[in-house]
Amino acid sequence: MSLHTKSFGTLPDHSVVTLFSLGNQHGVTASVMNYGAALVTFEAPDRHDCLGDITLGFDTLEGYVQCNSPYFGCIVGRCANRIAHGRFHLDGKEYHLATNNGTHHLHGGRKGFDKAYWQAEAAAGKNPSVKFTRQSPDGEEGYPGNLNVAVVYTLTDDNELVVDYTATTDKPTPVNLTNHTYFNLAGSGTILGHELLIPSTRFVPVNDTLIPTGEIKPVAGTPMDFTRPTPIGQRIDQVKGDPVGYDHTFVLDGSGDEIKLAARIRDPQSGRVLEVHTTEPGVQFYTGNFLDGTIAGKRGRAYPKHSGFCLETQHLPDSVNQPAFPSVILRPGQTYKQKTLFRVGLA
Repeated sequence: MSLHTKSFGTLPDHSVVTLFSLGNQHGVTASVMNYGAALVTFEAPDRHDCLGDITLGFDTLEGYVQCNSPYFGCIVGRCANRIAHGRFHLDGKEYHLATNNGTHHLHGGRKGFDKAYWQAEAAAGKNPSVKFTRQSPDGEEGYPGNLNVAVVYTLTDDNELVVDYTATTDKPTPVNLTNHTYFNLAGSGTILGHELLIPSTRFVPVNDTLIPTGEIKPVAGTPMDFTRPTPIGQRIDQVKGDPVGYDHTFVLDGSGDEIKLAARIRDPQSGRVLEVHTTEPGVQFYTGNFLDGTIAGKRGRAYPKHSGFCLETQHLPDSVNQPAFPSVILRPGQTYKQKTLFRVGLA
């Protein structure tokens, strides 16, 4: 097991960003940085024992700070996903959030956790880890309360990258954190041939602006049914939306403190397999629909539509405005906790 650090660049305010590289004895490595608490690389062997980076992103810090970076690898918050019209009511008061997705609030607003500088503390040992912390001040992007957040990345010898989240607040506030890594298990090309299993029988329908209708529907008989391994591209043209593609939350079975399988993806070309396990009640499956080839990513490679997929473990979107959905309100004296792990292997 190994832990190495190096400078990854300097922000406009002269803050130095550090890249932390975690490695295990099987050659699996994960690199994270304290800008956006982001996963920058995740390298895993293919069936020929060749290591390859299975994430989308940039080779330099500058790519991540540019305004059109589509949340590559970062932690998003205070609330992942969309909040309708950027407003909600809490304890009799209406709050107005920054609107950065048309009339809606997306992934924490104009300057969410993805654009924040986090404090970092690395720990070597049997399972090397990096702990990122920050305080989101009262009123940031419209949210109430001072929120203290910690995110810990740990690489295990079981080829698992474990992400542990905790948060506390001094005022009631919504909290719904996730990691927004784009994966491509082949390392290049589209992800339409990847075979996906999501062991969920229900999903959250959305309207034309990707806001939940308030319903939870069965996946059976719809292009949302991934209860058996199915190529991502097999029914993608049946999914409504502009651009076409998956951008939907699947409701997972099990209790909130129980870690469970959220998804399993296999790339037939490389043999790589990714499993995602989480304590969260849902997982957002997104197929990079808004990528359009204009972004030059790692090694100068363009990222066209469907060149990566995200599996964002989280509570259901717009929960603050959906009484039937599990609550995302954190109150003083409580601790928000979430665990998600990404396990790589071969099949």
